[in-house]
Amino acid sequence: MAQTDVLLTKEPAPQTVPPCELPCKVSEVACNTGAYTSSGLATAGFRTAKYLLEEWFQNCHARYHQAFADRDQSERQRHESQQLAAETQALAQRTQQESTRRVGERLQDTHGWKSELQREVEALAAETNLLLAQKQRLERALDATEVPFSIATDNLQCRERRQHPNLVRDHVEMELLKEAELIRNIQELLKRTIMQAVSQIRLNREHKETCEMDWSDKVEAYNIDETCGRFHSQSTEVQSHPHSTSFQESASTPETWAKFTQDNLCRAQRERLASANLRVLVDCILRDTSEDLRLQCDAVNLAFGRRCEELEDARHKLQHHLHQTLREVTDQEHNVAALKQAIKDKEAPLRVAQTRLYLRSHRPNMELCRDAGQLRLVSEVEELNMSLAALREKLLEAEQSLRNLEDTRMSLEKDITSMTNSLFIDRQKCMAHRTRYPTILQLAGYQ
Repeated sequence: MAQTDVLLTKEPAPQTVPPCELPCKVSEVACNTGAYTSSGLATAGFRTAKYLLEEWFQNCHARYHQAFADRDQSERQRHESQQLAAETQALAQRTQQESTRRVGERLQDTHGWKSELQREVEALAAETNLLLAQKQRLERALDATEVPFSIATDNLQCRERRQHPNLVRDHVEMELLKEAELIRNIQELLKRTIMQAVSQIRLNREHKETCEMDWSDKVEAYNIDETCGRFHSQSTEVQSHPHSTSFQESASTPETWAKFTQDNLCRAQRERLASANLRVLVDCILRDTSEDLRLQCDAVNLAFGRRCEELEDARHKLQHHLHQTLREVTDQEHNVAALKQAIKDKEAPLRVAQTRLYLRSHRPNMELCRDAGQLRLVSEVEELNMSLAALREKLLEAEQSLRNLEDTRMSLEKDITSMTNSLFIDRQKCMAHRTRYPTILQLAGYQ
């Protein structure tokens, strides 16, 4: 350093100067003309002369600056590297803690849905068992209706053996027919209800299975998340999975995940509510059908008693009923004719409205507008169609009523004879057979 101090003629640059590239200095080629120089001039492009002292100082200064710049950049990079390592370590800890917290929240959500699913599965199982019990009641009630139906049909067949003209369609027969029809309707109703119960049981089991599958998936997911929540940086079970960050196309979002389970629960609850309503309906059906059968049985028995008392003046009453029936037939025929004329009167306005609509549908371009006239024509056609439908339906009802009246008239026109035979059939055959009628508990499916 002592020699350096002697050789330097200029103060070195301060150490605070930032590193930068030195500008290229263009130096003139010195001529070798001194006593101690090489002979001749320097050849262009190839230096053979010695460096000047100024150039030597510049070269030393350049080396000092370069060394300082390299050391400063190295120290800055070391500091930045240490700072980056500390920041990334803290970031990794924060993100791991946040991930663990989020996994914990996910565990709570999964546990909540899992508990809801488990409760719903248990509720569905209990509801299905209750519905199965109601189905058994329906089956017993359906079996119990066979005895009343056989009694009603046997009574009808016995009364068919009455001698003419006493083979009439009296109130007893009407009640017996009503009873048979009621039993058939009840049997059909019970069969439909049984099918509905079977279908509801199947739906309950399907939704129970769906909830069980969802519950099983959540149990598995809960175990996986619970295992993931116990992992930390010092865990020995962790491995490197570079491609695990890629999302699968079939992966769900939190919204769709929650909606899937919520939809399953809503459908299961809806079916469970439908099952409970069906059980209530079954109770009402069995109660009403058993009461209706017993009431109809009492009505038939009462009709038999009254019929036995009314056989003496049956002819007068049958004639009276025949007169009333004939008048009703006439009125109904007039009613049918009036309905047909009313239907015919509605066809012309309907054709007018349809023709108007058809012609207005050929209006060009923007003129094809749904204006007030168009809307009124459409409503007019609808009103006329509704009127025609109502008239046709009423005509069918009137014609059916007319046919029933004709059947009744034919029955009433027969003469009444052989009262003793009729009394024997009603009292000794029919009334004795009706003592085997089932009890209300049997008809309600309890026995």
